[in-house]
Amino acid sequence: MRDYMERALSNRNTVVIDEKTPLMILAGPMFLELFLNVMVNHIDTMMLSHYEENAVGAVGNANTILFMMSILFNVIATATSVVVAQYLGAKRYDKMNMIYTLAVIVNLIIGIVLSAAFCAANPLIMKFLHISNEMRSYSMIYIYIVGGGGFLLAVYNVMLQILRCNGYPKIGMFITLGINVINIGGNYLFLYGPLASLNMGVAGVAISTVAARAIGVIFVFAFFFKKKIGKISLRYLRPFPGRLLGKMVKIGLPTAGENLTYNLYQTTLLSFVNTMGNESVLARSYCQILISFAIIFSNACAMSTQIITGHLVGAGKEEEAYKRVFKTLKTSMPITIVLVSINALLCRYTLLFFTQNQEIIALGQMIMIVDIFIEIGRCLNMTFVCSLKAAGAYIFPLLMGLLCNWGLGLTTGYLVGVYMGVGVAGIFAGTAADECIRGLIVMYYWYKKKWFGKSVVEKRKKNVLEEAD
Repeated sequence: MRDYMERALSNRNTVVIDEKTPLMILAGPMFLELFLNVMVNHIDTMMLSHYEENAVGAVGNANTILFMMSILFNVIATATSVVVAQYLGAKRYDKMNMIYTLAVIVNLIIGIVLSAAFCAANPLIMKFLHISNEMRSYSMIYIYIVGGGGFLLAVYNVMLQILRCNGYPKIGMFITLGINVINIGGNYLFLYGPLASLNMGVAGVAISTVAARAIGVIFVFAFFFKKKIGKISLRYLRPFPGRLLGKMVKIGLPTAGENLTYNLYQTTLLSFVNTMGNESVLARSYCQILISFAIIFSNACAMSTQIITGHLVGAGKEEEAYKRVFKTLKTSMPITIVLVSINALLCRYTLLFFTQNQEIIALGQMIMIVDIFIEIGRCLNMTFVCSLKAAGAYIFPLLMGLLCNWGLGLTTGYLVGVYMGVGVAGIFAGTAADECIRGLIVMYYWYKKKWFGKSVVEKRKKNVLEEAD
């Protein structure tokens, strides 16, 4: 820590990221940002739980679909993180403005197209998920409004990746705090305040979410330009860097494909849960809120290590990157186990914040016990998969995702949850099997150093990316 601070202070205009960067320099602000981001994602559910219970399950279903849309946005956002980190590590500053501009413009276009597509497919989505009549209208309204404004999230994701890779993780924390305040205030106005007389309910909550995100986008751009991190202008795309875009898509598609196949698999499991009755749907929705808080620390550590790994691999320090990832796991795994164990022990009390229905609480307790095993496997997966992507090894995680999600997680979930009649906890048991087995496989892949030599910058020096010049 002392060496890091001395190097950082020696040049106040440069944020130092290398093998000596303390994990918590990045992970600390990211933890708070993710915590606040989870609050944004779930504040609608928590406030609606005191408004109308069917609206909670409806928004839970809608958020599963909207998360799938956000995964597609991450095709370019994830590639941006890998490319920017490696180029900064290699000190190739001459290409940064082109990369920034390309990432923002392309993701904006993708965001607009996908927002329109998800809104158009809304009725088909409702049918596929077997959403009950009591919840269907709420889910559709939420998707039309929040999904229609999804392009804002597309741009926001790219800008956050750019700021993080340049060593500014704290800005995301502060902006997300502001988004929370705006979202809560808007929800209050529509549900309990002066606008409650409009009786907009779910629609009002959705409008608050979109408005808060729009303000967040304004602030990330303002910070980017104020700090003079770079420039975004269409002139950097003349001539259009088509080959660089192709390279970024080649990096981003497998990464997004891995996340997409996971979300499709989770959506299929959700369709099983929806046939088990509204109590099971609500138990899952409430437990997802508790679970999302428990995984924040390991997620922050994995994302921070991804940035450090990208810088190290770009600088040609693969051995240092190899050791750094195992060092992260020694920190994140014990803390994750403690957090999920506390979550399981206290869930019968924390679930009371959302419902007084004892059947839902009993189902929730079973889910949270199974989740202990899910989070152990998920910690392994997040740590090693994020680092593999940062090193340029993006195909292997996709293949393992396809194999384990559908071949292991789905079949186990169906057999235990549906065929054997265990119920919603059995569905979660399928996810536990998937996460644990896949986590061990990706850890072994990292341990065997099969990702060595896959650096984006190395390929550029061999004229793979040089053609984008």
